[in-house]
Amino acid sequence: MKHVLAYGLATLALAGVLRAAGAPSLSAPASAGLTNGPDSTVLKEGGLYQGIGVNYFDCFLRTLNDGNDTSYDAGFAILAAKGIPFARFCATGFWPRDMKLYQTDRAEYFRRLDGVVKSAENHGIGLVPSLFWYFACVPDLVGEPMDQWGNPQSKTHSWMREYVREVVTRYRGSRAIWAWELGNEYSLSASLPNAKDNRPKAHADLGTPEARSERDDLTFAMVRVAFVEFGKAVREHDPKRLILTGDSFPRPSAWHQEHENSWTKDTPEQFAEFLALANPDPICAISLHAYEDDDQRFAIAMEVSRKLKKPVMIGEFGAPGETPENAAKCRRLLKSIVDLHIPLAALWVFDLKSQKEFNVTADNARSWQLDLVSEANKHKKQFEITSE
Repeated sequence: MKHVLAYGLATLALAGVLRAAGAPSLSAPASAGLTNGPDSTVLKEGGLYQGIGVNYFDCFLRTLNDGNDTSYDAGFAILAAKGIPFARFCATGFWPRDMKLYQTDRAEYFRRLDGVVKSAENHGIGLVPSLFWYFACVPDLVGEPMDQWGNPQSKTHSWMREYVREVVTRYRGSRAIWAWELGNEYSLSASLPNAKDNRPKAHADLGTPEARSERDDLTFAMVRVAFVEFGKAVREHDPKRLILTGDSFPRPSAWHQEHENSWTKDTPEQFAEFLALANPDPICAISLHAYEDDDQRFAIAMEVSRKLKKPVMIGEFGAPGETPENAAKCRRLLKSIVDLHIPLAALWVFDLKSQKEFNVTADNARSWQLDLVSEANKHKKQFEITSE
């Protein structure tokens, strides 16, 4: 989504990772987090679970940029007070430059990430860390083109596995960690008929190459390799928690993009086929992001979910601005999530100043969305959302 790059261009953070003093608790029970339940359900602490959270995109990035910034703690307190159970967030830097702290002082990098996880623990907030939010960051960091996401023997995959090992082994004992996610919407950048015009931006001052080439054109095949290898890397260190891709709804033409390099609209059957392929084992849940009219495809997605026995997580949903029309869209999306008993969903986006059109805080004009999510969590199946 456009919001990802918009934030990255506006943020020049630092980063780093290793074990440090004051790490979060490692005494959480083995049942901590979310796991697969019967059929396409989700379990939490052994019981069936449904919940609607938020995206708290920069709760770590803000302290990564400024080690004295612990404003995430006040944010988690607000979410806890409203009964909002979990938050999805970016758990690395966005650009290669953002990872300087990781490269130079991993203990300090982890001290800052520890603070986020410990704060979430203290407030009873679950976390879904997205470990490699921007798909270009890791290849750029190790000096490889994007096509190396399709090569399990690449430096890109080696770096990915090492970061997964460090982060998962460090936090797998924390009751705050609910699931693990690869990144944000990788498939939306794959197998594009106009790929040449949509390569990752080149910003040498942020650590990218000075120019891009055709080797930076992602394909679905490359992305699927990344999904599988990430899932395997996580499973090596955490045998139970949900593993997510972080993908959006496929583009309406995704099947035809892969098979015909065209924008021809997919049939419902082709959409279902593609969605199954986009969530390969050991990925154990179906990731979707829903905007505009995406709720019209929810029912088919739930059919795929039941067939694969993998639960759905709507990792993002929402609508921009404050017009009555867009407010109605947000309500409609949430109503569909509730009515279809979709296990997990997260509103885009809580307390993200760079996203004025989507930003929701406890005291701005869009605060009603937090209250709506709060009510949905209280009543779930019984909750009815009006379009008023």
